[in-house]
Amino acid sequence: QVPLVESGGGLVQPGGSLRLSCTTSGITFGIFTMAWYRQAPGKQRALVASITGGGRTNYAESVKGRFTISRDNAKNTVYLQMNDLKPEDTAVYYCKATILSNGYWGQGTQVTVSS
Repeated sequence: QVPLVESGGGLVQPGGSLRLSCTTSGITFGIFTMAWYRQAPGKQRALVASITGGGRTNYAESVKGRFTISRDNAKNTVYLQMNDLKPEDTAVYYCKATILSNGYWGQGTQVTVSS
């Protein structure tokens, strides 16, 4: 198992910003592809953004230009900077670590965008 601990979620007004963090330990973090997914009520879990060990990033169309994924391999941490948040960004956000065909999930952190 790969322990993944997310933090940084909360309640924010539309147009606001949040930064999510996902920290792990006990693994060679730099070789894992890290990703953020989200799941809104009544919807399937969907990819938000991913970053390879080499730093290549990929984003869902709905968050391009607003969200930025990054990683600090020295701190075993991946981040998701979320700007210009919209009500439709409301969801539980999950961190995922992938190596070869093995994926490991965190417990999730709630993000609520509401006025």
